[in-house]
Amino acid sequence: MKKAQPSYIYSIVGVALVLFILGVLGWIFLNFQKVGDTLRENIQIHAWLTTGNKKSVDSLKGYISRQAYVKSWEYVDKEKAKEIYNKDGNESWDKILTENPLPESIDFFAKADYVQQDSLTKIAGDLMQKFPGVISEVQYPKDLVITITDRAKKFGIALIITAILLSMVVIVSIDSTIRLAMFSNRFLIKTMQMVGATRGFIVRPMNIRAVINGLISSGIAIGAIWGVIMWIESYVPDMKALRDTQHYFFLFSSIMLIGVGISVYSTHRSVMKYLRMKLDDLY
Repeated sequence: MKKAQPSYIYSIVGVALVLFILGVLGWIFLNFQKVGDTLRENIQIHAWLTTGNKKSVDSLKGYISRQAYVKSWEYVDKEKAKEIYNKDGNESWDKILTENPLPESIDFFAKADYVQQDSLTKIAGDLMQKFPGVISEVQYPKDLVITITDRAKKFGIALIITAILLSMVVIVSIDSTIRLAMFSNRFLIKTMQMVGATRGFIVRPMNIRAVINGLISSGIAIGAIWGVIMWIESYVPDMKALRDTQHYFFLFSSIMLIGVGISVYSTHRSVMKYLRMKLDDLY
């Protein structure tokens, strides 16, 4: 058993390295999704008003505030619109005009899932249909929405394809690493069988060892990934705003399940293989 220990060490390190690479890719994918959602939710939508009738405007405000697609909203009256206009560095019209020409509006931000060209077109159509004579136009940067959507889809597809290919490589690499570790124990496995040990008696400690090795490898990989995340955040402080506890829990749990699952599967399969082999075939 002591002679078999070095192979376990190599196996643990090899599996940890593969899981680390997979975890970093997973972290990039989750952050890409988070960045995309943040960009979408920062696109402002304007519902320009044609009337200052308080009852009509209150009815519209109540309707918008109840919609599932609305993340946040704000009523912008003429004075507020003037403040925004002046903050943007535009010239004041006070010396030329006596009345404020800017229209009132209800500005809102939609949730990321709704910031798609089709969804926003339906939202605009619904508002215009339900409040005719109250809203003159629902305006948003269409070109920006289309650009973000198209680039997000292309990059997302590229990441998914990369993740699938890397996952296949990970499975094959971990399986090969475990099988190599078990190859050095083939005579021990066969000897135990020859002295009368049952398959269950032989396989059980090997599977337990595989679980322990998988947990150790996963722990090393998770620690390394967290170190990389901290290092990146030290250079790019804005990345801290993208932290999501649920995403990290999902990522690290997945790494642990993959590490333990493949380790146990490969170990069990290798042990059963050597138990079925004849002694002469082991050489």
